[in-house]
Amino acid sequence: MSGRVVHFELPFDDGARARSFYSELFGWQLEDVPGMDYSLVATGPVGEQGSTEPGYINGGMTERGGPVERPVITIDVDDIDATLEEVAKRGGETVVGRQPVGPMGWTAYFRDPEGNVMGLWQTNPQGEGSGSGGAGEAASGGAADAGAASAAADTDYDV
Repeated sequence: MSGRVVHFELPFDDGARARSFYSELFGWQLEDVPGMDYSLVATGPVGEQGSTEPGYINGGMTERGGPVERPVITIDVDDIDATLEEVAKRGGETVVGRQPVGPMGWTAYFRDPEGNVMGLWQTNPQGEGSGSGGAGEAASGGAADAGAASAAADTDYDV
């Protein structure tokens, strides 16, 4: 298990306002996901496989709701199911179980004992990409697509 932080999600109530705020303030590159109120976010230089320089974590912005009521960080793991079992053993709980994200991998959300909702990402070794997410990576997959998939889920969550 790498345990690396690989992605973040920022919820918004007004997408245009939030996108403008972060792109203008920090120079973040935003790429809208067609058919969804979700934007991939690149916080630094990106190529087809995600970040091209170390030290940058990319993410997404999505409409507030579901598991993303507050900012969420996503952690890379080798096995989401085993990690969710460990979460439960240590006093946490699953918020959203393992979900496929196209051929790239799987995502899930859990709540820690302090009430924080966190994301998990498991890369499919047979998938098309293993990047860290963000704008410029939509074609190759990665954790940003995990957020896009969860944002598209039409489910009510008790967060």
